[in-house]
Amino acid sequence: MTGASGREMWIEAALKEIGQGGVERVRVEVLAERLGITKGGFYRRFKDRRALLDALLETWGRARIAAVEQQTALDGEGPRERLKSVIRLYSERLNPEAMAIELAIRQWSRADASALAAVAAVDAARLKNVANLYRQLGLPAEDAQARAVLFYAYIFGQSLLVLDLAPRKRASLTAACAALLTEVNAT
Repeated sequence: MTGASGREMWIEAALKEIGQGGVERVRVEVLAERLGITKGGFYRRFKDRRALLDALLETWGRARIAAVEQQTALDGEGPRERLKSVIRLYSERLNPEAMAIELAIRQWSRADASALAAVAAVDAARLKNVANLYRQLGLPAEDAQARAVLFYAYIFGQSLLVLDLAPRKRASLTAACAALLTEVNAT
């Protein structure tokens, strides 16, 4: 195991554990057992558990910000089409593991300043990028910011709902929500 790949392995294992049971499950013993290696391997890569938790937050935050920047890049689409694409992405490709990690980090952020800072940075990037698309549709900055908040409230809210719908009905509902969220009457 090399230093960088070994370090990343510990961080990945920590992300899985946090998603399965919260930050309390991110313990050196639990991770070593999951990985099938000794605790000594951990201490060659991290000073202590806090260093691992900080690395976990940095890795998670960096990945989430990169994802939103990629998802909101226009790539030949107009801003309305890009917004609809993001809605489809999060509505059609539900990722329970990623949502569990997101929720666990958000819960942790209620009691930990470092986790709160990571969540705030991710939220700021998400809102900034989506608000920028709404500004490109002609909304003033304040309205674009409010619409971005509604957009992400929908994205996360719908992923938590248990909608027992046939795929065709779910797609129809997603399209209707996307139409509502991208209807802009700029003044």
